[in-house]
Amino acid sequence: MKMTGAKMVIESLHQEGVEVVFGYPGGAIMNVYDEIYKQNYFEHILNRHEQACVIAAEGYARSTGKTGVAIVTSGPGFTNAVTGIADAYMDSIPLVIISGQVPTTIIGTDGFQEIDAVGISRPCTKHNYLVNKIEDLPKIIKEAFHIASTGRPGPVHIDIPKDITAQVADFIYPTEVNMPTYKPTVNYNKKQLKRAMEAISCAKKPLLYIGGGAILSNCGYEIRDLAKKLNIPAVETLMARGVMGDNNPLFFGMLGMHGEFAANMAAYETDLLISLGARFDDRVTGRLDEFASKAKVIHIDIDPTSIAKLVVPDYPIVGDLKLTVKAMIEEADEIEINDFSNWVELLRDYREKEPLRYIDSNELIKPQWVIEKVGKILGDNAIVSTDVGQHQMWTAQFFPFSHPRQWITSGGLGTMGFGLPAALGAARAFKDSNRVVVNFTGDGSILMNIQELMTCVEYELPVINIILNNNYLGMVRQWQTMFYDNRLSETDLTKQPDFPMLCKAFGGLGYRVGTKDEFEVALKDAVEQKKPAMIEVIVARNEEVLPMVPNGHSLNEMTLLKGDR
Repeated sequence: MKMTGAKMVIESLHQEGVEVVFGYPGGAIMNVYDEIYKQNYFEHILNRHEQACVIAAEGYARSTGKTGVAIVTSGPGFTNAVTGIADAYMDSIPLVIISGQVPTTIIGTDGFQEIDAVGISRPCTKHNYLVNKIEDLPKIIKEAFHIASTGRPGPVHIDIPKDITAQVADFIYPTEVNMPTYKPTVNYNKKQLKRAMEAISCAKKPLLYIGGGAILSNCGYEIRDLAKKLNIPAVETLMARGVMGDNNPLFFGMLGMHGEFAANMAAYETDLLISLGARFDDRVTGRLDEFASKAKVIHIDIDPTSIAKLVVPDYPIVGDLKLTVKAMIEEADEIEINDFSNWVELLRDYREKEPLRYIDSNELIKPQWVIEKVGKILGDNAIVSTDVGQHQMWTAQFFPFSHPRQWITSGGLGTMGFGLPAALGAARAFKDSNRVVVNFTGDGSILMNIQELMTCVEYELPVINIILNNNYLGMVRQWQTMFYDNRLSETDLTKQPDFPMLCKAFGGLGYRVGTKDEFEVALKDAVEQKKPAMIEVIVARNEEVLPMVPNGHSLNEMTLLKGDR
């Protein structure tokens, strides 16, 4: 069948089973948008900023496990999208980003809205393409979806010149992908797995160190089974929250800079660290030469470049995490495992001695209380996104996550402005369900993509934004207080808009609350009305995120909260 390049794009997305596309039109991509107008294969969500297009596609991908799709135009349209692309790259989120480009005859002449999009995206994509011939377009799109979703996932960028979208050629969509230079290792090495299991059988204090790869490989429940079968305690990174379920008796919290005391002490004292899809990020390890320094290390990851990049493991295993964990469960029946009950009890003592807590107040609402209350009211039914800052860490600490993909946050890049567009992407993914999407944000972060309230209103995506308003860039203020002699340089946000009125102006619901009772009433009303909402909570200004491991310190050198809850 002969068709234009623009129609090939639409047909290819249809062949890949795409249900929703997030995008923003412009000159170089106009032919594709003309075909979007004609088609009825998928829904197009018109975001109000290209950064939000990509982050919304991330929210869709993170909450479902499917590949997200974003379409933008050339020049500033693409450069606006780069932050979202980099965010997806840092957190290994499967995306396909299609950008328009000036015609091939103009490339390199500094034409109107021309930018070297492929050159810019190369450092922050898993792979990228500049389409030079219309005949290559179907094959490139097929490869892009394959690369984005296999191996270690990530964003793939396709840059299409405008004249390519207008040309006509035969459309033949490939049924399979043959890329000799791209063959991710899926199957683990059986000998290495056997050696790792022998190490577990000899250990006295083994620890499951669970990273974001556990979410990406959809093996959260297999990891729970492994922990239960071997009676091995587990800790999670920021990106792995929800894998174990917070009520699991073998789960001892998030570790790292703002990790729980028991989790950090577990990593400090373990004699066998079993890394499951984690990459030894600096916010997790603290002082690297002291991280799990008493332990042998098993490192399982599908990406061979992640293994030995920071910590050289004693037992490296490259392969799909889900397949490998299943094999570990089976192998456990063939070996004799030590009794780790004393080790588990020690960690329970640590948790009892120094629980995750805050000092509540009857006069000032504490942000941790708000997060706990949302967890009690919405529980398993909630999908939670955050922006970046203190509220992000408090949510990771205090929200009672019960299952994988319940938690959506920007980990590696730490993108302020992430929460709202990511939440609307998740809300679109679960539009026909009874799930409630909540975005915890700060009075600094929310302004960075606040225009997406209009997108939520237009497409009836009932995201509930909870602003924990302390009139500060809170995390920067905390560092200035703790490490810069309280020199609060450009972090005071006392001058702010009327957030509830602003949300109402977009067509949503707005609430400002100053008491606990007012908050509960506002939250329940927002849930019942099923409209985009903004609940501004006036919280204690100088609350700190604790525990905290200062830069350059090991995980056992935590600054802890003084006083009782």
